[in-house]
Amino acid sequence: MQGFRGAAVLRDLIGSAGAGDAAIAAAVARIGADEVAGILVDELLNRAELQAIPQLAERPLVVLFELTAPGGPVRHWVQVGGGKTTHGPDDLGSAHATVDLPLTELVRVVFGPRGEGELKGHRIRWRDFEDQAALAADMHVVPVLQHLLSGTTRQPVDLAGLSLRQGSDKWGLHFYSQHYERHFEPYRDRPLTVLELGIGGYQDPAAGGGSLRTWKRFLPRALVFGVDIFDKSGVAEQRIYPIKGDQSDPAFLESLAAEIGPIDIVIDDGSHYCPHVVTAFHTLYKHVAPGGLYVIEDLQTSYWPGYGGSSENRNDPATSMGLLKELVDGLNHAEYQLEGYEPSEYDLTIAGMHFYHNLAVLEKGRNEEASLPRWVGRERVV
Repeated sequence: MQGFRGAAVLRDLIGSAGAGDAAIAAAVARIGADEVAGILVDELLNRAELQAIPQLAERPLVVLFELTAPGGPVRHWVQVGGGKTTHGPDDLGSAHATVDLPLTELVRVVFGPRGEGELKGHRIRWRDFEDQAALAADMHVVPVLQHLLSGTTRQPVDLAGLSLRQGSDKWGLHFYSQHYERHFEPYRDRPLTVLELGIGGYQDPAAGGGSLRTWKRFLPRALVFGVDIFDKSGVAEQRIYPIKGDQSDPAFLESLAAEIGPIDIVIDDGSHYCPHVVTAFHTLYKHVAPGGLYVIEDLQTSYWPGYGGSSENRNDPATSMGLLKELVDGLNHAEYQLEGYEPSEYDLTIAGMHFYHNLAVLEKGRNEEASLPRWVGRERVV
């Protein structure tokens, strides 16, 4: 993980969050309490969606997090106003409200799996608690606190609405969100490595990334890597790592998978050019962890000659759907009546395939179920 600044640290912290307080304390000691505080506040801000609060920019405010740690309290502030939100270490000196809570507890509830508990040891201190008029003037901080602390609970997420808010085309131009919600929901409690091919936004380094942000929010323990042929460095943020590269280059894909793998979920939303889709699948599938998923979007191009597809020769394995149709047979390889047939790696490890309009989801697992016993006749009895 040396090529991705902060990724190894995040993986360490996220992994500790589901392993008990002693593991969390050890991770905090390795990483440093100040850095952990910054990671946690950044995560809470990402989940808070503060832009949903009416007229927020008109009333600037500061919230201070004072986190109890073994070496003493760690302070990290959030400032909202002027149309932007910033955060940083230490203390700005005059917070409208201060949130006191144990650092270890915050790691557990932010990055741990569901069932790890909710905040119990926190309290809120108001700047002007004894001055009724001044306290009333500070009440605009209440919805901000509510939004910030909502990130400590694992609330249901409407993936379609999230996609729209993040600028992803998973719902609207396409209607993939309900399928992703079904297949990704069981993964939400797991530490994950997610790789998406295609970031969007074309040549603008700061444009696109809507899908990466969607996965970051929906999969709260995931590191999300994105590949694009253009420089997309402007979409980088905590837990999101854009990489410039070509999905049609097996050497690049191999080196990337070696550095970030094993990969739990691959999503091919790249060029949609059939030869590229086929190359990426043959290169990356072997790097998907058992129990993981490989997703291919925009399968309409399998029928478009301009993308290397064909509407006439629909079974051509050089097209995206032709490749997938070949793989479907492998689910039933135990039934082949072919002398000496040796199952391929795909036959043995593709455990399920799900098809929707222009979308396919492949499950990686063990596909070693034997055929029916020999006494079940292989010839039709009339």
